[in-house]
Amino acid sequence: MNREQMSRIAHANHPIKSPLDDDSVRALLEHGISRQDARVLDLGCGGAEWLLRALATSPRLHAEGVDISEDALAQAREAAIGLGVQERLTLHRQAAADFSSVHPFDLVLSVGAAHAFGGLLPTLAAARKHLAPGGSVLVGDGFWEKEPSPEAVEMLGDFADLATTLDRVTADGWTPVHGHVSTRRELDDYEWACWGSLAAWALDHPDDPDSSEALSTAATRRSEWLRSYRDSFGFVCLVLRRTSDRP
Repeated sequence: MNREQMSRIAHANHPIKSPLDDDSVRALLEHGISRQDARVLDLGCGGAEWLLRALATSPRLHAEGVDISEDALAQAREAAIGLGVQERLTLHRQAAADFSSVHPFDLVLSVGAAHAFGGLLPTLAAARKHLAPGGSVLVGDGFWEKEPSPEAVEMLGDFADLATTLDRVTADGWTPVHGHVSTRRELDDYEWACWGSLAAWALDHPDDPDSSEALSTAATRRSEWLRSYRDSFGFVCLVLRRTSDRP
């Protein structure tokens, strides 16, 4: 089973591929979208779940998404047709770091995709290239709530603590205007959903040649979460504006 297939199954019951519940996603979008006719860009959009939610609630909004996965973009197109918003959604298959826009955006999203840019600050630098004056960036990334184990750092990355993360963001010329730290329930719900969905698929398809691999992967990932990073990993989403954009 390839990585995209496994991810699709794992996220079947948690389409937002980050530890956020529906209320948190809705609130973050509300704080990030300042006008009903906004243009929104998602760098590393996957199946465009954030954009589809924004389009469904704002009938004058237009959105664009960038991702390297044709499978994920195909899912996004199908979902957009189902919601009747396909005319307002443009999708680009390419590396998000290489994307060049033809017009600025009022909101630039990149949640859980900082690895594609080489870290949080490079993600913000990429987002800034597409940002309209006075616009906002909605970014989500990990941080360490407690001192991590070496195994956790190797698995997830070399994050800072929350305060240091915010210090780095503000020193880079950004001002937080809203934020959300994922709760323990959101973090746990995400992990249970991913590895539970993958395990359930394996049990429901015992004759599939990928069943054993899926069940083994679910068990391994669940163990890594519980033993290596559950007590140390946190996730923060920030709505940011450029400090230099102040009147």
